[in-house]
Amino acid sequence: MNCKQFNTIPLEEVLLSLGHLPTKHNEKEAWFLNPFGTETHASFKLDKKQNVWYLHSEGIGGNNTEFMKKYLNISVKEVLEWAEKQNFSSFHPQTKIPQSDTNLKPNKNYQITEIKELQNENLMNYLQQRGLSEMVYPLIREVHFKIGDKNQNLYAIGFENNSGGCELRNSFYKGSVLKKDVSVIRLNQESDDRFNNKNVVVFEGFMDLLSFVEMKRFFKGDVLVMNSIALLNKTKEHLKNYSEIHLFLDNDQAGKVCKDEILKTFPKANDCSEIYSENKDLNEFLIERIKKESEILHQKEQNEQQQNVQGFKRRR
Repeated sequence: MNCKQFNTIPLEEVLLSLGHLPTKHNEKEAWFLNPFGTETHASFKLDKKQNVWYLHSEGIGGNNTEFMKKYLNISVKEVLEWAEKQNFSSFHPQTKIPQSDTNLKPNKNYQITEIKELQNENLMNYLQQRGLSEMVYPLIREVHFKIGDKNQNLYAIGFENNSGGCELRNSFYKGSVLKKDVSVIRLNQESDDRFNNKNVVVFEGFMDLLSFVEMKRFFKGDVLVMNSIALLNKTKEHLKNYSEIHLFLDNDQAGKVCKDEILKTFPKANDCSEIYSENKDLNEFLIERIKKESEILHQKEQNEQQQNVQGFKRRR
Protein backbone atom coordinates (compact mmCIF):
# COMPACT_ATOMS: atom_id res chain seq x y z
CA MET A 1 0.00 0.00 0.00
CA ASN A 2 1.24 3.49 -0.83
CA CYS A 3 0.13 6.90 0.49
CA LYS A 4 -2.23 7.51 -2.41
CA GLN A 5 -4.03 4.23 -1.77
CA PHE A 6 -4.16 4.69 2.01
CA ASN A 7 -5.60 8.19 1.63
CA THR A 8 -8.56 6.80 -0.39
CA ILE A 9 -9.78 4.80 2.62
CA PRO A 10 -12.56 6.69 4.47
CA LEU A 11 -10.94 8.32 7.50
CA GLU A 12 -14.16 7.62 9.40
CA GLU A 13 -13.39 3.90 9.05
CA VAL A 14 -9.80 4.45 10.22
CA LEU A 15 -11.03 6.38 13.27
CA LEU A 16 -13.60 3.72 14.09
CA SER A 17 -10.95 0.99 13.87
CA LEU A 18 -8.97 2.95 16.50
CA GLY A 19 -12.00 3.18 18.80
CA HIS A 20 -13.08 6.79 18.05
CA LEU A 21 -16.78 7.44 17.46
CA PRO A 22 -18.30 10.72 16.20
CA THR A 23 -20.21 12.96 18.62
CA LYS A 24 -22.33 14.18 15.71
CA HIS A 25 -22.40 13.62 11.97
CA ASN A 26 -24.34 14.00 8.74
CA GLU A 27 -23.75 13.03 5.11
CA LYS A 28 -21.11 15.74 4.61
CA GLU A 29 -19.13 15.84 7.86
CA ALA A 30 -18.49 14.28 11.26
CA TRP A 31 -17.16 15.73 14.51
CA PHE A 32 -14.97 13.85 16.99
CA LEU A 33 -13.34 14.60 20.32
CA ASN A 34 -9.64 15.31 19.85
CA PRO A 35 -8.05 11.89 19.06
CA PHE A 36 -4.63 13.22 20.07
CA GLY A 37 -5.61 14.41 23.55
CA THR A 38 -8.52 15.00 25.90
CA GLU A 39 -11.33 17.51 25.52
CA THR A 40 -15.01 17.88 26.39
CA HIS A 41 -16.16 19.62 23.19
CA ALA A 42 -15.52 18.06 19.79
CA SER A 43 -13.04 20.12 17.76
CA PHE A 44 -11.90 17.44 15.29
CA LYS A 45 -13.82 17.85 12.02
CA LEU A 46 -13.90 15.25 9.24
CA ASP A 47 -14.91 16.36 5.75
CA LYS A 48 -16.37 13.12 4.35
CA LYS A 49 -16.46 14.28 0.73
CA GLN A 50 -12.82 15.42 0.64
CA ASN A 51 -11.76 12.78 3.19
CA VAL A 52 -9.62 15.30 5.09
CA TRP A 53 -9.56 16.37 8.74
CA TYR A 54 -9.04 19.60 10.62
CA LEU A 55 -8.41 19.97 14.35
CA HIS A 56 -9.74 23.41 15.30
CA SER A 57 -8.21 23.37 18.79
CA GLU A 58 -4.69 23.12 17.32
CA GLY A 59 -5.20 24.63 13.86
CA ILE A 60 -3.82 21.60 12.00
CA GLY A 61 -5.24 19.12 9.51
CA GLY A 62 -4.53 16.87 6.55
CA ASN A 63 -5.16 13.44 5.06
CA ASN A 64 -5.07 9.89 6.44
CA THR A 65 -1.29 9.61 6.29
CA GLU A 66 -0.77 12.88 8.16
CA PHE A 67 -3.34 11.82 10.75
CA MET A 68 -1.62 8.50 11.48
CA LYS A 69 1.83 10.13 11.54
CA LYS A 70 0.66 12.34 14.37
CA TYR A 71 -1.55 9.75 16.06
CA LEU A 72 1.20 7.11 16.34
CA ASN A 73 4.14 9.55 16.24
CA ILE A 74 5.83 7.57 13.46
CA SER A 75 7.24 8.11 9.96
CA VAL A 76 5.34 7.80 6.67
CA LYS A 77 7.05 4.46 6.02
CA GLU A 78 5.89 3.16 9.39
CA VAL A 79 2.36 4.45 8.74
CA LEU A 80 2.18 2.41 5.52
CA GLU A 81 3.58 -0.65 7.30
CA TRP A 82 0.85 -0.23 9.91
CA ALA A 83 -1.85 0.23 7.25
CA GLU A 84 -0.77 -2.96 5.44
CA LYS A 85 -1.55 -4.98 8.58
CA GLN A 86 -5.08 -3.61 8.92
CA ASN A 87 -8.20 -5.09 7.33
CA PHE A 88 -10.05 -2.03 6.07
CA SER A 89 -13.30 -3.07 4.40
CA SER A 90 -12.97 -0.44 1.65
CA PHE A 91 -9.53 -1.50 0.49
CA HIS A 92 -7.63 -4.68 -0.23
CA PRO A 93 -4.17 -5.05 -1.85
CA GLN A 94 -4.58 -5.68 -5.56
CA THR A 95 -1.10 -6.97 -6.36
CA LYS A 96 -2.44 -10.37 -7.45
CA ILE A 97 -5.62 -9.47 -9.32
CA PRO A 98 -5.72 -11.79 -12.36
CA GLN A 99 -5.45 -9.93 -15.69
CA SER A 100 -5.31 -6.61 -13.83
CA ASP A 101 -3.08 -3.57 -13.50
CA THR A 102 -1.61 -3.30 -9.99
CA ASN A 103 -1.71 0.50 -10.13
CA LEU A 104 -5.49 0.68 -10.44
CA LYS A 105 -7.29 2.72 -7.80
CA PRO A 106 -9.73 0.77 -5.64
CA ASN A 107 -13.45 1.50 -5.89
CA LYS A 108 -13.03 3.98 -8.78
CA ASN A 109 -14.52 4.08 -12.29
CA TYR A 110 -16.12 0.65 -12.28
CA GLN A 111 -18.07 -0.58 -15.27
CA ILE A 112 -20.17 -3.72 -14.74
CA THR A 113 -20.29 -5.72 -17.96
CA GLU A 114 -22.33 -8.74 -16.83
CA ILE A 115 -24.16 -10.11 -13.80
CA LYS A 116 -25.27 -13.75 -13.78
CA GLU A 117 -25.68 -16.84 -11.63
CA LEU A 118 -22.45 -18.29 -10.30
CA GLN A 119 -20.74 -20.43 -12.98
CA ASN A 120 -17.04 -19.60 -12.83
CA GLU A 121 -14.99 -22.53 -11.48
CA ASN A 122 -12.33 -20.23 -9.97
CA LEU A 123 -14.98 -18.46 -7.91
CA MET A 124 -16.55 -21.77 -6.89
CA ASN A 125 -13.13 -23.03 -5.78
CA TYR A 126 -12.60 -19.82 -3.82
CA LEU A 127 -15.86 -20.36 -1.96
CA GLN A 128 -14.92 -23.96 -1.28
CA GLN A 129 -11.61 -22.77 0.21
CA ARG A 130 -13.66 -20.54 2.52
CA GLY A 131 -15.68 -23.56 3.66
CA LEU A 132 -18.75 -22.67 1.58
CA SER A 133 -20.84 -25.01 -0.57
CA GLU A 134 -23.41 -24.53 -3.32
CA MET A 135 -25.91 -24.03 -0.50
CA VAL A 136 -24.97 -20.30 -0.50
CA TYR A 137 -25.10 -19.76 -4.27
CA PRO A 138 -28.64 -18.28 -4.29
CA LEU A 139 -27.42 -15.37 -2.13
CA ILE A 140 -24.63 -14.25 -4.47
CA ARG A 141 -23.96 -13.50 -8.12
CA GLU A 142 -21.07 -13.70 -10.55
CA VAL A 143 -20.11 -10.15 -11.54
CA HIS A 144 -17.88 -9.26 -14.50
CA PHE A 145 -16.50 -5.72 -14.52
CA LYS A 146 -13.81 -3.35 -15.75
CA ILE A 147 -11.95 -0.59 -13.91
CA GLY A 148 -11.02 2.69 -15.53
CA ASP A 149 -10.08 2.60 -19.19
CA LYS A 150 -8.48 -0.82 -18.99
CA ASN A 151 -9.79 -3.51 -21.35
CA GLN A 152 -9.24 -6.44 -19.00
CA ASN A 153 -12.39 -8.25 -17.95
CA LEU A 154 -12.33 -8.93 -14.19
CA TYR A 155 -14.75 -11.14 -12.33
CA ALA A 156 -15.73 -11.63 -8.71
CA ILE A 157 -18.42 -12.88 -6.39
CA GLY A 158 -21.02 -10.15 -5.98
CA PHE A 159 -23.29 -9.46 -3.01
CA GLU A 160 -25.95 -6.77 -3.42
CA ASN A 161 -26.73 -4.08 -0.85
CA ASN A 162 -29.95 -2.16 -0.19
CA SER A 163 -29.01 0.66 -2.60
CA GLY A 164 -28.22 -1.57 -5.56
CA GLY A 165 -24.47 -1.43 -4.97
CA CYS A 166 -22.40 -4.56 -4.85
CA GLU A 167 -19.63 -5.97 -2.64
CA LEU A 168 -17.02 -7.80 -4.71
CA ARG A 169 -14.72 -10.65 -3.64
CA ASN A 170 -12.39 -13.13 -5.28
CA SER A 171 -9.19 -14.87 -4.21
CA PHE A 172 -7.11 -11.72 -4.57
CA TYR A 173 -9.51 -8.81 -4.39
CA LYS A 174 -11.89 -7.10 -2.00
CA GLY A 175 -13.85 -4.03 -3.08
CA SER A 176 -17.24 -2.59 -3.89
CA VAL A 177 -18.99 -0.93 -6.78
CA LEU A 178 -21.66 1.79 -6.98
CA LYS A 179 -23.22 3.07 -3.77
CA LYS A 180 -22.12 1.68 -0.39
CA ASP A 181 -24.93 0.52 1.91
CA VAL A 182 -25.98 -2.22 4.30
CA SER A 183 -27.71 -5.39 3.06
CA VAL A 184 -30.88 -6.70 4.71
CA ILE A 185 -32.19 -10.10 3.56
CA ARG A 186 -35.08 -12.27 4.73
CA LEU A 187 -34.13 -15.96 4.83
CA ASN A 188 -36.45 -18.95 4.37
CA GLN A 189 -39.63 -16.88 4.60
CA GLU A 190 -42.13 -15.39 2.22
CA SER A 191 -42.03 -11.59 2.13
CA ASP A 192 -45.41 -11.43 3.87
CA ASP A 193 -44.59 -14.15 6.42
CA ARG A 194 -44.82 -12.59 9.85
CA PHE A 195 -43.25 -15.54 11.64
CA ASN A 196 -40.01 -14.50 13.31
CA ASN A 197 -39.80 -11.26 11.34
CA LYS A 198 -38.60 -9.38 14.45
CA ASN A 199 -35.50 -11.55 14.59
CA VAL A 200 -32.27 -10.27 12.99
CA VAL A 201 -28.70 -11.57 12.84
CA VAL A 202 -25.93 -9.01 12.22
CA PHE A 203 -22.60 -9.49 10.40
CA GLU A 204 -19.80 -7.16 9.29
CA GLY A 205 -19.16 -8.83 5.94
CA PHE A 206 -21.09 -11.14 3.64
CA MET A 207 -18.58 -14.00 3.95
CA ASP A 208 -19.65 -14.30 7.58
CA LEU A 209 -23.30 -14.29 6.52
CA LEU A 210 -22.59 -17.11 4.04
CA SER A 211 -20.77 -19.01 6.79
CA PHE A 212 -23.83 -18.63 9.04
CA VAL A 213 -26.11 -19.94 6.28
CA GLU A 214 -23.73 -22.87 5.77
CA MET A 215 -23.98 -23.78 9.46
CA LYS A 216 -27.65 -22.80 10.05
CA ARG A 217 -29.32 -23.92 6.84
CA PHE A 218 -32.88 -23.72 8.13
CA PHE A 219 -32.67 -20.37 9.92
CA LYS A 220 -35.78 -18.24 9.55
CA GLY A 221 -35.52 -14.51 10.01
CA ASP A 222 -33.75 -11.41 8.76
CA VAL A 223 -30.00 -10.96 8.37
CA LEU A 224 -28.18 -7.63 8.18
CA VAL A 225 -24.70 -7.27 6.69
CA MET A 226 -23.00 -3.96 7.50
CA ASN A 227 -20.61 -4.16 4.50
CA SER A 228 -18.47 -1.52 6.22
CA ILE A 229 -17.91 -0.56 9.85
CA ALA A 230 -18.32 3.04 8.64
CA LEU A 231 -22.03 2.21 8.27
CA LEU A 232 -22.47 1.64 12.01
CA ASN A 233 -25.01 4.44 12.43
CA LYS A 234 -27.08 3.28 9.47
CA THR A 235 -26.94 -0.24 10.93
CA LYS A 236 -28.35 1.02 14.22
CA GLU A 237 -31.21 2.75 12.41
CA HIS A 238 -32.23 -0.57 10.83
CA LEU A 239 -31.92 -2.43 14.13
CA LYS A 240 -34.66 -0.25 15.64
CA ASN A 241 -37.11 -2.40 13.68
CA TYR A 242 -36.22 -5.58 15.60
CA SER A 243 -36.90 -6.85 19.11
CA GLU A 244 -34.41 -9.73 18.94
CA ILE A 245 -30.85 -8.95 17.78
CA HIS A 246 -27.97 -11.44 17.47
CA LEU A 247 -24.47 -10.05 16.81
CA PHE A 248 -21.83 -12.06 14.94
CA LEU A 249 -19.22 -9.29 14.61
CA ASP A 250 -15.46 -9.68 14.17
CA ASN A 251 -13.20 -10.20 17.17
CA ASP A 252 -10.73 -7.47 16.13
CA GLN A 253 -10.62 -3.96 17.59
CA ALA A 254 -13.02 -2.46 15.05
CA GLY A 255 -15.50 -5.28 15.55
CA LYS A 256 -15.40 -4.84 19.31
CA VAL A 257 -16.02 -1.10 18.97
CA CYS A 258 -19.05 -1.80 16.76
CA LYS A 259 -20.35 -4.43 19.16
CA ASP A 260 -19.98 -2.18 22.20
CA GLU A 261 -21.70 0.71 20.43
CA ILE A 262 -24.63 -1.47 19.35
CA LEU A 263 -24.97 -2.93 22.84
CA LYS A 264 -25.11 0.58 24.30
CA THR A 265 -28.11 1.36 22.12
CA PHE A 266 -29.66 -2.12 22.28
CA PRO A 267 -28.62 -3.61 25.65
CA LYS A 268 -30.79 -6.71 25.12
CA ALA A 269 -28.90 -7.65 21.95
CA ASN A 270 -27.19 -11.04 22.10
CA ASP A 271 -23.40 -11.03 21.55
CA CYS A 272 -22.59 -14.35 19.85
CA SER A 273 -18.84 -13.76 19.36
CA GLU A 274 -18.04 -16.12 22.24
CA ILE A 275 -18.83 -19.00 19.87
CA TYR A 276 -15.75 -18.15 17.80
CA SER A 277 -13.71 -16.35 20.48
CA GLU A 278 -10.47 -18.03 19.31
CA ASN A 279 -10.99 -16.83 15.74
CA LYS A 280 -11.08 -13.45 14.04
CA ASP A 281 -14.52 -14.00 12.55
CA LEU A 282 -17.21 -16.58 11.85
CA ASN A 283 -15.76 -17.63 8.49
CA GLU A 284 -12.39 -18.40 10.05
CA PHE A 285 -14.22 -20.44 12.68
CA LEU A 286 -16.05 -22.40 9.95
CA ILE A 287 -12.82 -23.14 8.07
CA GLU A 288 -11.12 -24.41 11.22
CA ARG A 289 -14.14 -26.55 12.13
CA ILE A 290 -14.15 -28.18 8.70
CA LYS A 291 -10.41 -28.79 8.97
CA LYS A 292 -10.78 -30.46 12.37
CA GLU A 293 -13.67 -32.61 11.16
CA SER A 294 -11.59 -33.68 8.17
CA GLU A 295 -8.65 -34.60 10.42
CA ILE A 296 -10.92 -36.64 12.71
CA LEU A 297 -12.42 -38.46 9.72
CA HIS A 298 -8.95 -39.14 8.29
CA GLN A 299 -7.74 -40.52 11.64
CA LYS A 300 -10.84 -42.72 11.88
CA GLU A 301 -10.18 -44.14 8.41
CA GLN A 302 -6.56 -44.85 9.31
CA ASN A 303 -7.61 -46.65 12.50
CA GLU A 304 -10.12 -48.76 10.57
CA GLN A 305 -7.45 -49.67 8.01
CA GLN A 306 -5.06 -50.72 10.78
CA GLN A 307 -7.76 -52.82 12.43
CA ASN A 308 -8.52 -54.53 9.10
CA VAL A 309 -4.82 -55.30 8.55
CA GLN A 310 -4.42 -56.70 12.06
CA GLY A 311 -7.57 -58.82 11.66
CA PHE A 312 -6.27 -60.18 8.35
CA LYS A 313 -2.92 -61.11 9.95
CA ARG A 314 -4.68 -62.96 12.79
CA ARG A 315 -6.82 -64.95 10.35
CA ARG A 316 -3.70 -66.04 8.54
